[in-house]
Amino acid sequence: MGYEVTTNDGSREVVTGADTYQLEGPLTTFFRTEAERRVIDCWSVRLASFRTLDVVRIRRLEERGAA
Repeated sequence: MGYEVTTNDGSREVVTGADTYQLEGPLTTFFRTEAERRVIDCWSVRLASFRTLDVVRIRRLEERGAA
């Protein structure tokens, strides 16, 4: 599970392990949360951040074999 982020320069980056993301000021930040909580809080782990102005597309990637 994770997300594929496409930026305005055409590059793509995969954020593996992220299950959610949120805008934080000028940044879009990707997080891993606890399976039983599913909310972004102080226990969430920040995995990656991108300048929101540079983000063209965010695509969720499912685990292989998931329906």
